[in-house]
Amino acid sequence: MSFKADFLWGGAIAANQVEGAWREGGKGISVADVAKFKPHLDVSDYAGHNTVTYEDIIQAEKSSDETYYPKRRGIDFYHHYEDDIALFAEMGFKTLRISIAWTRLFPTGEEIEPNPQGVAYYQSVFKALKKHHIEPIVTLSHYEMPLYLSKKYHGWLDRRLIDFFVTYAQAAFESFGEYVKYWLTFNEIDSVGRHPFITAGLIPDQIPDDNLESAVYQSLHHQYVAAAKATTLLHQMSPSSRMGSMLTKLTTYPNTANPDDVLLALQRNLDNYAPADVQVFGTYPPLYERYLKNKGIEIKKGKDDDAVLKKGTADYLAFSYYMSRTESADPTKEKAAGNTIMSVKNPYLASTEWGWQIDPVGLEISLLELYDRYRVPLIVVENGMGATDKTNVDGTINDDYRIN
Repeated sequence: MSFKADFLWGGAIAANQVEGAWREGGKGISVADVAKFKPHLDVSDYAGHNTVTYEDIIQAEKSSDETYYPKRRGIDFYHHYEDDIALFAEMGFKTLRISIAWTRLFPTGEEIEPNPQGVAYYQSVFKALKKHHIEPIVTLSHYEMPLYLSKKYHGWLDRRLIDFFVTYAQAAFESFGEYVKYWLTFNEIDSVGRHPFITAGLIPDQIPDDNLESAVYQSLHHQYVAAAKATTLLHQMSPSSRMGSMLTKLTTYPNTANPDDVLLALQRNLDNYAPADVQVFGTYPPLYERYLKNKGIEIKKGKDDDAVLKKGTADYLAFSYYMSRTESADPTKEKAAGNTIMSVKNPYLASTEWGWQIDPVGLEISLLELYDRYRVPLIVVENGMGATDKTNVDGTINDDYRIN
């Protein structure tokens, strides 16, 4: 087996995971900076880990702690990016997916001009990547939107965030366009329903009319429009550049041949496709519209939104793949953990320590399904497995389990 000479083989990080330096360089506070580590909860208790209240946020803002707010420290990439990138290059990789912290360029999100210190920092990062002949793939929003926008506007529930995002995107294109060809708008845009605060700045106990589900879909719509506008802008500013959308690929199998299981799995997959359908095809799929209508959810659209979506379609589809899942109409079936979801355990697959089921064939299935449906270039921008690694005396780690 071989790859084309220009195949983009590499790895991925995100600003909120690695940078640290949360109060340096003029950076504003982000939703990631108030995300608290909850060691008393099981790793599969996604509801517990993703629950946040307004009071939690206020307490976090008063605290300077970096232990229980681990995104504030990351791995200190902010100060060690040159060494980290050099190590990455030693592995022979040709591409690195990274993200820009929105609050490094626009601390509150309302500024008109970007923060010069933030611009200079990322220009230095991109120069280091270029030095090592590494092609960057850059995500504009990866779970670190400005906390200020979350508190003042109820996050992406407010339509005004569209213009704030486009202003930010334009600054990024102007400042880094000479270094970056491949861009992504929102990381795992479909995740708003799974963790609304981190993805869209929605604070559940502050949502008007206490209707979080409706707020999730309205926020998604605003992100679709913002992504389309940013894509159109990129094409105008840099015709040779490419903008992608990014999906959590949650490939779902029926647990049995029971037609009820097959139907449930089909519904899960259609729901998973919907955000990519909107961004690649430029329109809401009819089944998705019917699904929302049946739930009593009405999306409030601007008069030009449909035209904006149709014009600003994604050039490629990026996705994360960590595991597959199965679904059953039988509520007594044993459950298994996954990428911020719970589903029915697949008896044919092994699991990681995290409970995520290991399914390499599922990646092949996912690639075939996605290419058959969308017929645009595909990039797997996240995958891998979690494990408790043991470091040997000589500093090595024998992770045959990961290699396998």
